[in-house]
Amino acid sequence: MSRRFLELLVVAAAVAAMVVLLGVVRPVGGQGGAPAASPTPWGEPDLQGIWTRDSEEPLQRPAKYADREFFTDEERAALDKQRAEIISREATADRRKRGTEQDVGGAYNAEIFTSHLRLGRRTSLIVDPPNGRLPPYTADEQKRRAELREYTLALLQSTDVCKDQLPACAGWKYGPPSPRRAEIPPYYLTGGAGGPGGGGGVISRSDGPEDRGHGERCMSAALPDFGGFRRIVQSRGQVAIYYDTGQGQGWHRVIPITTAPHLPGQLRQWWGDSRGRWEGQTLVVDVTNFSPKSNYQGAHQNLHLVERWTRLDAESIEYEVTVEDPTVWTAPWTAKHVLKKQSDEANRIYYEPRCHEGNYGMVALLAGARADELAFAQGRAPNPAEKCVGACGGFAGGFSDDGDDANPLR
Repeated sequence: MSRRFLELLVVAAAVAAMVVLLGVVRPVGGQGGAPAASPTPWGEPDLQGIWTRDSEEPLQRPAKYADREFFTDEERAALDKQRAEIISREATADRRKRGTEQDVGGAYNAEIFTSHLRLGRRTSLIVDPPNGRLPPYTADEQKRRAELREYTLALLQSTDVCKDQLPACAGWKYGPPSPRRAEIPPYYLTGGAGGPGGGGGVISRSDGPEDRGHGERCMSAALPDFGGFRRIVQSRGQVAIYYDTGQGQGWHRVIPITTAPHLPGQLRQWWGDSRGRWEGQTLVVDVTNFSPKSNYQGAHQNLHLVERWTRLDAESIEYEVTVEDPTVWTAPWTAKHVLKKQSDEANRIYYEPRCHEGNYGMVALLAGARADELAFAQGRAPNPAEKCVGACGGFAGGFSDDGDDANPLR
């Protein structure tokens, strides 16, 4: 046997060993052995595709799970069963009387426009602070929310919400229409989450479009976004994302990959000003310059985001975002979740906003309010102030506010 042949055998054995080793040791980002996606033709990590979540986790960790980061499989199965029973349960006579504002509002949102997915492994999207909870509000933000809540409750006090002492009227009394109905709201209203007087405020009045929330005006899409679908398309020097969110309230976002500074401070945009850069396999996006009328959990023009998009494997992307607004929270907080790739062929998404609420629904809503006022003036109908048209104690997300059928992930 020649020396040359022996050398070839040694090389072949080494190559075979390396192949075996590579087959056993997978990249850290891989999930379940799935191969990583190939880079783009110009050499950047490929984030392209249609992405969405296939499970849901609460933003904040329910108090009863304390410092536990993950549910057990048994807990997930039990909670999924409980949540399914809550959503499909017939309303009790004393909680959702048929034909009431709460019944109609709850049915519209919970049974038509709200999707429920299986529970994910994480007990919260928030991973920092370690307790999975939002940091405390600043003193100024607490004051702002209290003022907005007081104003909201004053507009509700003559409605059935307070008469029946529903949760939306907690801490307030039923009474005659408040003179505050003639006042301008103390802050710009965005219809944010969190009940009466929450981050953006929801009021029971329809004097003009500004009385109604962002959702009714086709303006509810916000950053950060933890739901819906998003289509990512890349080219040299930029990443484009289309967010298909809400009831046709989708929007386009273009992220330049650049070292250029942000826009001047006086230039404000609804979804902020994004600047992207690559750190290894991760797209890092710094977002500032939000509009004072933008809203995320009560944060407006001082909101600052640092997003991180990382391709884990051919089927998964991890989205992580650090949220900061020193006028709202006493500390920054970070949340993350994994998005799954959808079939580009089978998933039929129409990539343009098609929200009709602001175009037609708003006209009908305001016209209806004027008709109610005219009927009252003519003695044909009760005072419109006694009719709830916002913050009516409906059942957000398909769950009631409290009681036996309360949301188990609250």
